[in-house]
Amino acid sequence: MGFSKKLWVFSVALVFLQLITGVFCWGQHGHYVTCKIAESYLSEDAQAAVKELLPESAEGDLAAVCSWPDLFAVRSHYYWSRALHFVDTPDFSCNYDYNRDCHDSAGRQNRCVTGAIYNYTQQLQSACHKPASEIRYNLTEALMFLSHFVGDVHQPLHCGFLGDLGGNKIHLHWYGRKANLHHVWDTEIIDTALKRFYNSELSIMIDAVQKNITENWSNYVESWEECESNRTVCPNPYASESVKLACRYAYKNATPGSVLKDDYFLTRLPIVEKRLAQGGIRLAATLNRIFDSCGLISDASRGDRRSSYS
Repeated sequence: MGFSKKLWVFSVALVFLQLITGVFCWGQHGHYVTCKIAESYLSEDAQAAVKELLPESAEGDLAAVCSWPDLFAVRSHYYWSRALHFVDTPDFSCNYDYNRDCHDSAGRQNRCVTGAIYNYTQQLQSACHKPASEIRYNLTEALMFLSHFVGDVHQPLHCGFLGDLGGNKIHLHWYGRKANLHHVWDTEIIDTALKRFYNSELSIMIDAVQKNITENWSNYVESWEECESNRTVCPNPYASESVKLACRYAYKNATPGSVLKDDYFLTRLPIVEKRLAQGGIRLAATLNRIFDSCGLISDASRGDRRSSYS
């Protein structure tokens, strides 16, 4: 077994250990919810392809590996992937522009969350109908990266301002605890909701979001699934939505040293839950467009290919 395969086997096992022991951060909570929602909207072809590509330890559950790119072992081994979890806009600019904004700290273009979504979609598409010997990518890792990054782009402060690093430099208090604004959106809003409204059960929260999709947001689902100009994936509008929400909700009334309590929490929780729903619906729609009638062969993704970013 090559090192790359050993890495994701170890990493997936670590995710399951964290699930069992209840060690969560927002990334795991939020990504798990997003991917659980996506699973219920997959077409038959996409569902079959996803199950073929998932590592065996996931036991057919996409949600179980959606936090894989956030694991320390993965970020350390694939150091280049750290810049792919977010995109920053100029300070106080509430709009997103791919050519202006999608680059890493060294100025290398296409290295941001939207660029990553395009890249891993292309990798998965390129493998359709090809024999295993012609496939150059690790498709298992491409699926896990894509699923994770679609979740990331829907978190408003993953598309925040450059000067404060998406709220990471805004230090404040969440009720009585020290935090930074990014951490509030990454962790505290969902954790507080779980304790206060969902009996600390993630499955109950997922059911509530699903109920909102079918009862309150059903008229929007078709538009969430759409992709402009019949493209396979369209992350730019998602990033544009996120930075607008960051301006309107995340940054508003959240200045350095402030104390965020119920007035902030109760007005921001609906935004968080809707973004989780949109991320799940859009991930499923993207995977459906990739895999419908794809003819992907499971053996093509397994083996010792290293994950790549091109």
